[in-house]
Amino acid sequence: MASEGREYEQLTYEEPASKVARIVMNRPNRRNAQGITMTYELDDAFKRACHDDEINVIIFAAAGDHFNAGHDLSGEGPQNPLSDKVAGLWGGGYEGKGWSGSYAREKEIYLEITERWRNAPKPTIAEVQGSVISGGMMLTWMCDLIVCSDDARFRDATAAEMGIPGVEFFQHPYEMSVRQAKEWLMTGGWMTAHEAERRGMVNHVVSREHLTERTLELAKTIAANNPFTMKLVKQSVNFAQDQMGRKASMDHAFHLHQIGHMQALIVNGFPIDLDSLPPLVRANVDKLVATRKLATAG
Repeated sequence: MASEGREYEQLTYEEPASKVARIVMNRPNRRNAQGITMTYELDDAFKRACHDDEINVIIFAAAGDHFNAGHDLSGEGPQNPLSDKVAGLWGGGYEGKGWSGSYAREKEIYLEITERWRNAPKPTIAEVQGSVISGGMMLTWMCDLIVCSDDARFRDATAAEMGIPGVEFFQHPYEMSVRQAKEWLMTGGWMTAHEAERRGMVNHVVSREHLTERTLELAKTIAANNPFTMKLVKQSVNFAQDQMGRKASMDHAFHLHQIGHMQALIVNGFPIDLDSLPPLVRANVDKLVATRKLATAG
């Protein structure tokens, strides 16, 4: 667990009010894309807030114009977690032959770690602005409440552009109706903040200038309540959702997600459908592939 004075590379940790922690993704030049460094700094920060008896509520926010652009495909930073950072019990083997390494990696850094954050005992509130794309959706859905600015917009492009049937943390049919989830995934379109509110995916939509203020106001209201009762409320509602099949459905969808990767790998030699990618993303992926080939050759 981080010490009180811990400085993060890609996050900031704040206490903007009594009993409230605010974890801020701080990589605005990459639209806060989530790589290995950010993932394990987030894990540290959430543990820090959860283990601090003076904190009752956690706000999860992002610096810059956009909340999160999804998984980091830049190739910057480490590709796999260090053994002393691994949180799950599946183990390492991230360089394993066939699909075993990739399966272990995605199980650790996307499925299991996000599920643990979702089940953090303290109430969490996402403070969302700008674009939230694919993997970024996971970081909003794992929060208990979502407050977003009126310019926020949401998209899961994995099916329409990558040949993968949705992100690893497959919360889609529990955030909106099943028909809405199917259309959203099949078209790969954007969902506006107000549409997300109509579908029940977000709690409040406010102007960008009032986003931080409104989120903090909500956090302080909840933080003033009995903290043990708030933990029990969260556990009760999460359990009810899991009894509706959420966790089993998510595990099944994760395996289908892996099949999508393997199909793309067999067809394209790369674990996403390259032909469906937008030109700019395709150029970045091609650059990443070339860099990895040079590294392997060297």
